[in-house]
Amino acid sequence: MPIIAQFGSRIFFPYFVIKEGTMSYPMYLPQRGKRDFQGNTILAADIGGTKTSLGLFEVHGDTLSLLREATVPSKAHATFEEIVTKFLEENTAVPSTLSIGVAGPVLDNRVKLTNLAWEFDGSLLERDLGIDRIVLINDLEATAYGLVGLAPEDMATVFDQDGIPPGNMTILAPGTGLGEAGLFWDGEAYRPFATEGGHSDFAPRTAIDLELHAHLEGEGATVSWEHVVSGPGIYRIYRFLRDVKGHKEPGWLTENFKNDSNPAAVISHAAMRELDATCVKTMELFVGYMAREATSLVLKHKATGGLLLGGGIPPRIYPLLRSELFRQQFIRNSRMAELLEAVPIKVILNSKAALIGAAYFGAYGRY
Repeated sequence: MPIIAQFGSRIFFPYFVIKEGTMSYPMYLPQRGKRDFQGNTILAADIGGTKTSLGLFEVHGDTLSLLREATVPSKAHATFEEIVTKFLEENTAVPSTLSIGVAGPVLDNRVKLTNLAWEFDGSLLERDLGIDRIVLINDLEATAYGLVGLAPEDMATVFDQDGIPPGNMTILAPGTGLGEAGLFWDGEAYRPFATEGGHSDFAPRTAIDLELHAHLEGEGATVSWEHVVSGPGIYRIYRFLRDVKGHKEPGWLTENFKNDSNPAAVISHAAMRELDATCVKTMELFVGYMAREATSLVLKHKATGGLLLGGGIPPRIYPLLRSELFRQQFIRNSRMAELLEAVPIKVILNSKAALIGAAYFGAYGRY
């Protein structure tokens, strides 16, 4: 166990600092306390298929404070450099580091985004933007690092119990795509790592699963979990029920689809208010699939320390995640039900978790 020294309102650990009012997730940040970053500014970015968020952070000892932020539609701009240049024109501070959370596999500080037609090379971005240091990090890995900056009210509990010892954790985050990450518990702190598990093959279990799989495969896709556990996945499930299974669509719902660019939000809204049986069935299937992939993720990481549900969808469907269906599907396993029954499950409510995590990684992560 780490040696702990307490001074005033702060508790100091070798790997991390927990301030009063923040979550107690010890995180491995190797540069914390080793380098003098006082007064430096860190520009963080969280790039997704739908939107790009930027935040300018200032270093205060072992913590960061958010000075300014902006969010823009990703596809409304030709390049990321255009977004950054405009943001910096409106903010006089020159960042010492730009840390970019991206939805895609980062290799050697390079990445091709999964759901957006952008490619990044950190060294080329340094040259083009005139910023001394640019680091790329997977957005789910950034979300994991973001736990160090979250407060208790940034989490909502699906299931919890006392007496759970520290252990590996995992994050499942459905949004535009399906992000997955792990947090390895080294005995003193959590060490986040990225995965691309959302692109592993969807595993049908029931007759309707097999029909859905065949339908999606017929559309020319290699059917992954992201095809069904994501915003577009919700709409795919709904269209399968409507177009293949013959479920009727009422006129008011057709109009809502025409007037809203986010069909998944239309469907989940109608389901939670029980306004349409097809929407209810869609979300039942979605929640079941989400629970089953969460089970696989927890078992493969032996994540006895907890399952965290992030991304844009879980906070919006929290009542559905609190239902018996999610937990029943999650713990359904012939040999590991007892292990799964003890796993804490929480929803990350703070939409800035990945942005905050990218900032902390940029300030105190690997150099």
